Amino acid sequence: MGETEISDAAVNAFIARWQGRDGGQERANYQLFISELCAALALPAPDPAGDVETNDYVFERVVKEPQRDGAVSSRRIDLYKRGCFVLEAKQSRKQGRDEKTFSQKELAESDAAPRGKRSGARGWDALMLNARAQAETYVRLLPPGHEPPPLIVICDVGHCFELYANFRRDGKAFDQFPDRQSFRIYLEDLARPEIRDLFSAIWTHPTVLDPALKSARVTRDIAKRLAAVSKALEAREFPAEDVAMFLMRCLFTMFAEDVGLLPEASFRQVLERCEQTPETLQHDVGQLWEAMDTGGWAHAIRAKVRRFNGEFFRRRTVLPMGRDEIGELRQAASYDWRDVDPSIFGTLLEQALNPEERAKFGAHYTPRAYVERLVVATIIEPLRAEWTHALATIERKKGEIATLGPHDPARDKLLREARGIALTFHGKLCATRVLDPACGTGNFLYVALEMMKRLEGEVIDAVESLGGQEEPAWLERQNVDPHQFLGQEVNPRAAAIAELVLWIGFLQWHFRNSKDMPPEPILRAFKNIKVMDAVLAADKTLARDAAGKPELRRDAEGGEIEVYAYENPRRPEWPAAEYIVGNPPFIGGKDLRARLGDGYAQALWKAHPQMNESADFVMYWWDRAAELLTRKATILRRFGFVTTNSISQVFQRRVMERPLQAKEPVSIIMAIPDHPWSKATPDAAAVRIAMTVCEAGRKDGFLREVVRETGLDTDSPVIDFSEREGTINSDLTVGVDVASVGGLLANDGLSSRGMSLHGSGFIVTPEQAAKLGFGRRPGLEKHIRAYRNGRDLTGRPRGVMVIDLFGLTADDVRAKFPEVYQHVLTTVKPERDA
Repeated sequence: MGETEISDAAVNAFIARWQGRDGGQERANYQLFISELCAALALPAPDPAGDVETNDYVFERVVKEPQRDGAVSSRRIDLYKRGCFVLEAKQSRKQGRDEKTFSQKELAESDAAPRGKRSGARGWDALMLNARAQAETYVRLLPPGHEPPPLIVICDVGHCFELYANFRRDGKAFDQFPDRQSFRIYLEDLARPEIRDLFSAIWTHPTVLDPALKSARVTRDIAKRLAAVSKALEAREFPAEDVAMFLMRCLFTMFAEDVGLLPEASFRQVLERCEQTPETLQHDVGQLWEAMDTGGWAHAIRAKVRRFNGEFFRRRTVLPMGRDEIGELRQAASYDWRDVDPSIFGTLLEQALNPEERAKFGAHYTPRAYVERLVVATIIEPLRAEWTHALATIERKKGEIATLGPHDPARDKLLREARGIALTFHGKLCATRVLDPACGTGNFLYVALEMMKRLEGEVIDAVESLGGQEEPAWLERQNVDPHQFLGQEVNPRAAAIAELVLWIGFLQWHFRNSKDMPPEPILRAFKNIKVMDAVLAADKTLARDAAGKPELRRDAEGGEIEVYAYENPRRPEWPAAEYIVGNPPFIGGKDLRARLGDGYAQALWKAHPQMNESADFVMYWWDRAAELLTRKATILRRFGFVTTNSISQVFQRRVMERPLQAKEPVSIIMAIPDHPWSKATPDAAAVRIAMTVCEAGRKDGFLREVVRETGLDTDSPVIDFSEREGTINSDLTVGVDVASVGGLLANDGLSSRGMSLHGSGFIVTPEQAAKLGFGRRPGLEKHIRAYRNGRDLTGRPRGVMVIDLFGLTADDVRAKFPEVYQHVLTTVKPERDA
């Protein structure tokens, strides 16, 4: 919608007509109010109501709600626009029997916080919270085929709008949008052009508001710059780890100046000067980092800086660079680092700094919405359920207060009790720990941090609405921060990136939601990210041959790596946490020896005697989390993992069946058996995964199956699910547990499983078959045939052939079909030997 199409006079007349209006009924006013809003802002007007099954943009849109007795009741959405929003309208009223509407003057003069605090009267807060809960219910009641809209709009007629968003489009956990400072828009704000543009987007193309779109683009561009600098420095034979740590300090300094922790553009100006005189770089940047570490005067930027401390600036090595490399850094510093998305930044930074990963730089990372899907089911849903229960108690106490006179001493007691409930939940939230035992570069931990900060914002609003506490004093003493997010990672560089990602995300959130500077030191060495193997602890020594030289083996990529011996293998202890979430490494059970080495595989199996040796590597994390969930006096409430989508196959199922069928069982409370994930390279096959979330006890769960997926190669993929509730079996189905059914003795010996391949080298393309003599060697057509497996029959055939040497001896094959013999010897035998 063009800015020129909106008349300032029309908008001002609309504001004047509705602002400060007293009395009236919500039902009588809200449709007129919204219709006139659309006219003033040149938004499309709602359609006339028609068939309820086809009403995509109407007032009073009917949705059906099943009742416990089997009946179905009809409920009405105040305004619904398919694919855009659910709008619920209210009109503020004074507490009391007269049901008088609040005037704006009364709202401002009530026991509410001031407008700048974005809060209203106590009764008004409850009104808006109830409206939000009602709208979220309507989203869940939308008919099949109606994807959950990305936005909920709560409208207090003549006063304000509140915005809540969920760009995952799963209909769960709508959060204040864009943040706690700005989610409430007052009527007079409509005079501002940027607010008009916002409403135009809400009404016509809300997906453009998804912050992930802009931040993904900015993050990718920055990472490309850093990759160029990293490659240039490594070409000059600086160690890769030194290059990585140097560039990480640079990028945090860029971030610090953009959020106001350093003077505006100060580091960028240092880089501009050093680009002209590269020999000054080490002195100027080194002195700046020294000042950031300890706090004090920084000559390079001619300013006193805050004390950052932490670990980032304790080592202050500055690598010498030429003009070109400094120029790339200056370009990276020119981006607005407030727009960087930490949830993908770690992955792209690892690609930029890792010479092996850099070869596939630009690959599609895991979209944030996928990570959120697991974090919400594992962590946010139980926390939000607990907060909803606390809010209900608070509202009951507010209701009791409403019945008391203004000077009744019982009012203060009830208010203290209500505040105490909110503060108790806040304290519990700030003590909640999240562990990712294979954290990589920290994207799961960061998303958990941000979503818990969003929930904390709602708790803070509730405390403020009850009075008696002033920000920021009480929040400085206790708030959700990085020390609660624990990680374990074997790669030291990835672990350092994870810590950086958490701090950047935490500080971004602080500055989006507060005008105050965080207390010093800005960074703290919580040491919450540990460099360790989460599934194997052992006394590790370098293996040597008879001559005393280190033994070497070939890795999966063909490179030579050292061989280690592992003594006293055991399971390492994991730090205590209320929630475990993550994405452990994907290595198939049959590939463990080849990928990790003989010694590691043998030690792993010895440390985990309960595991079958054919289980995928990821299942060792799943099994350990399940054991912790049922350990006596455990604090663990839920765990959720991304696994290979082969989790429902027999060797992985055996791992799950043991805890699912134990005397003290765990239950799968959410499962997605087959979900798209990411692509390793643009031309690679798409990775498919499964998600499982577990709780202790016997409980039903929700099985979510993908019914439609689009835009998988974009920054905003869309996935639609069908959902069933019931007991989720080990094969990730709901209903009869077919996987646990035993065989009938009467059928023994009556049938065979048929031909089974034991080596991928037996499968060849028609081109390979021709090179092996197919069509040239007489009789070979009987032993190389067209091949179809079940997936070929149910999907798109691969068009491959299979080598079938049944009935021939090794000598027969060598004599008659020498090319085939050589192929089997070099491709099948090594795999079988392993």
